Amino acid sequence: MAVGSVVHFELPADDLDRAGAFYAGAFGWTFGDQGVPGTATVTTGPSDEYGRPTEPGTINGGAAVRGSVVSTPLVTVEVADIDEALSRIEALGGKRLQERTPVGTYGFVAYFTDPEGNTVGLWQNATA
Repeated sequence: MAVGSVVHFELPADDLDRAGAFYAGAFGWTFGDQGVPGTATVTTGPSDEYGRPTEPGTINGGAAVRGSVVSTPLVTVEVADIDEALSRIEALGGKRLQERTPVGTYGFVAYFTDPEGNTVGLWQNATA
C-alpha cells in the first residue's frame, strides 16, 4: 500500500464472540486470535499467510473490546514516520491520543483525533 492509503480498520465490541458471529453471518468475515487479550483480527477476504489481503481494494482489520482507544469504528492510515505525522497533525489542530506503539514485529500504531473529534489510527511498517 502507498503512504496515505487507508490500510486497516478497527471495530469496537462489547463481546468479541458475539461481534464475530454477527460479521461472519452478515458478510462472511472471520475473527481470529490476535494474541492480545481483548482484541481480534478481522479478515474480510482472501489473504496471504501474513494476513495481508490478496484482492485489490480489500482491507482487513481488527476488533477490540470497547473502552480502549477504540470506542467507535475507525480507519488507519499508513504513514512513513508516525512521529513526524503526529507532529504535522498537531500543527493542523489534531490531538495525540496514543503515542507510537509497537505491534509485534510488523510495525507501529498510534492514534489521534482530528479537529472534528474523529479518532483515526496511524500505521508505520517496521521496515519504514
